[in-house]
Amino acid sequence: MLFKKLVYLIAIFFLFSHFTFSQGEKKIIQMSGVVVGADSISGVGGVHIYVPKAGRGTTSNPYGYFTMPVLEDDSLIISAVGYQKQNLIVPGDKGESISLIIELKPDTTILPELEIFPYPTEELFKKAVLALELPNRRDLENLDKSLNKQLLREMYMNEPMSANMNYKYFMDQQMLATSNKYQLPSNPLLNPFAWARFIKAIKRGDFKKKNN
Repeated sequence: MLFKKLVYLIAIFFLFSHFTFSQGEKKIIQMSGVVVGADSISGVGGVHIYVPKAGRGTTSNPYGYFTMPVLEDDSLIISAVGYQKQNLIVPGDKGESISLIIELKPDTTILPELEIFPYPTEELFKKAVLALELPNRRDLENLDKSLNKQLLREMYMNEPMSANMNYKYFMDQQMLATSNKYQLPSNPLLNPFAWARFIKAIKRGDFKKKNN
């Protein structure tokens, strides 16, 4: 039992001596700094400053400030989401503490256009559009029926005379009666122009159309 403890203490001693020796090879430097954005005014929080070989590092606070102990000639990596990575070598001729202002450059990534459709194929999308029933679909159908050309034509042909047309017809009859007051009324059977129009109407078949 005593031998095991002695071996354990010797191992710890050698490990501590090795660590102290390795630390003594390079000077320890307290590095502090502020990480700013492209405008060089606002601090950037959540930026990672770490030494990959040593596996240690820190993160900037919400104001962009950070501080950490490093060794001279350490290779640092500064990274943050939305910014380009930067490499920094710790100088050994600036004393036991150094202060830096690190300006990050934005990393703009242009992604390809992505179209999202609720239907897996174009054919299903077309079928869904064609089967879509608008809220006022019935009103549109009724409007189409009301504006049917054949229906409008029949309504026009069978429409009775309005009050305005009746008044105009009455006034025309009054004027005709006044003009024929002191002369014999004309007989349309003796009018050659009326007979000519009548004969043309028979040749065109106007009376047949009306009977049909």
